[in-house]
Amino acid sequence: MSKRATAKDQVLRLLSLVPYLQRRQGVRVAEVAAEFGITPKQLEKDLAVLYMCGLPGLLPGDLIEIDMEGVQGEGVIFLSNAEFLARPLRFTPDEVLPLILGLRTLREVAGPDALPAIDGALAKLATVAGDSAEVADRIRIGVRAAGEPVRDAISTALEAGVRLRLTYDSPSRGRTTRLVDPHSLRMQDGSAYLEAWSDPIDAGSEEGWRSFRLDRIAAAEVTDEPSQERAGAPDPPEAWLDRLSAAAEVVLDLAPPATWVAEYYPVEETVPTPGGGLQVRLRVVDPVWFRGLLLRLGADVRVLSPPGAGATAAAEATAAEAQYAALFGPEDQA
Repeated sequence: MSKRATAKDQVLRLLSLVPYLQRRQGVRVAEVAAEFGITPKQLEKDLAVLYMCGLPGLLPGDLIEIDMEGVQGEGVIFLSNAEFLARPLRFTPDEVLPLILGLRTLREVAGPDALPAIDGALAKLATVAGDSAEVADRIRIGVRAAGEPVRDAISTALEAGVRLRLTYDSPSRGRTTRLVDPHSLRMQDGSAYLEAWSDPIDAGSEEGWRSFRLDRIAAAEVTDEPSQERAGAPDPPEAWLDRLSAAAEVVLDLAPPATWVAEYYPVEETVPTPGGGLQVRLRVVDPVWFRGLLLRLGADVRVLSPPGAGATAAAEATAAEAQYAALFGPEDQA
């Protein structure tokens, strides 16, 4: 990490640290360090910087006051004379949009008890989102999940630490019954999955860690049996925001009939092209969605980068044309 990035991170942390400490006078150093994801030693360095900050003039009454003896001796923090930084930082538009989309996705898989909190957070974000709220409204969130009774049972079992009895429609084995220890929920390519240790009740199946797609769970019953700790638990699901920030960037050349893409989907950049078209740069999290978009646009889109990003869609289009010709003959094609 560069020195510039480190300094920027520290400034952002200090601006959040001041209102946090003002509301928690006497909080312990170890607790604050854990909350901000830094070491106690780094926190002491941050406090030493704050100790030298304040309003213009830098006179004793202008500086932020911190009881450094309490920090170093008793491990507690008392901060005052920083009312000018009492309000936390506001989100930027780029920060609000992923939060809105993430909460909407979470709402698709959350149990009923969590919905009021999610809706409340969405309402608050909408008041500060600005133009980002309009962009978010143009994005459709579609998650293959389960009905409310199943989601409620899974949420209850995860919170209470008890086992679930699942009726599951497996593509290969048909309807089966499982007794599972639920571990976590994850999202992947538009589907929600329950990660759980499975003890199959039906004959012919083996126990072990399994991923159950929520829309294939026909029924879920909460039991009174405590979940057991199992070896080899799956890694925590990748955070949605991490997937978004790490998503591949693609550049598309859109003909005039396809310029609507820039209005309906969040794009990083748009550049007008001769003839009324657009060159757009956007992030792609779901390859299946991207392939479908290219097939929908057809000849009105050209993938400029990365090389080969549109190869799968082109191959599917060629195969579809060949199938059409085989069924109807070349003379019947429009």
